[in-house]
Amino acid sequence: MQTVTTVAALRQQITAWQECGEKIIFVPTMGNLHAGHLALVEHAKTFSGKIVCSIFVNALQFDREEDLQNYPRTLQQDIAALEHDLVDMLFIPEHEEVYSAENQITVPKIPLNQQLCGIFRPGFFDGIVEVVTRLFAVVTPDTAVFGEKDYQQLVIIKQLVAELGLPIQIEQVSTQRAKDGLALSSRNAYLNDAERILAPQLYAVLSSLKKQIEEGSRDYIALQEQAMLQLTKVGFRPDYVAIRAAEDLGEACYDTDFIVILAAAWLGKARLIDNILLQIT
Repeated sequence: MQTVTTVAALRQQITAWQECGEKIIFVPTMGNLHAGHLALVEHAKTFSGKIVCSIFVNALQFDREEDLQNYPRTLQQDIAALEHDLVDMLFIPEHEEVYSAENQITVPKIPLNQQLCGIFRPGFFDGIVEVVTRLFAVVTPDTAVFGEKDYQQLVIIKQLVAELGLPIQIEQVSTQRAKDGLALSSRNAYLNDAERILAPQLYAVLSSLKKQIEEGSRDYIALQEQAMLQLTKVGFRPDYVAIRAAEDLGEACYDTDFIVILAAAWLGKARLIDNILLQIT
């Protein structure tokens, strides 16, 4: 695995690969890699081409300096994991490399940035759109791989690619979970032992909603309120539970046939997010 820290070195190698007819498959991360991230890499390996992975903790998507400073950083373990998974190139830039004045970009306005998690984390998705646009500009991938756990982010990135007319195929990988159902996340490190035992209840509540919808319940407002109450009773501080159209996160109607059930809730110092996709036939 080749490791580079500058855009110049990145571009030199990618250009050489592209001149030889190689496709570029991109897996962007913020590091502190776990099995969920490695599942993205494994999916990338199903494509013919060179796999480029990035590790970059993007300051623009943190609304609190304390949160940025406390974000887990495990670079040496991450490098070892990616070497084992046969990534072709690892890009580990400093802030100034990604946000260089030479990397001029156009960042479109995505209305979905201000909904759901965007209400509770102002500027969060604006920061994601900014950094992903910049990374796409320098990596110039043919395919980029993202996880379904961050479902709103996934939809926003698809809208970003469409808005800019980028020739990038966005691939999505299903949420990776612990045996008890908890979605794998770097934020799980913030849970203490008692909270970790309780945390799978978030997925359990969403699974209960899924079952009720499969059985014919369509009063989505009542179902959302019910789930909020359930989460509160077991010890969460929920930001929201929402049942939306899976394609664009618009409001789900009675006849919406592909939906996503999303939730964000605090448990101690950890803000957990999760979702379940559901096809209604």
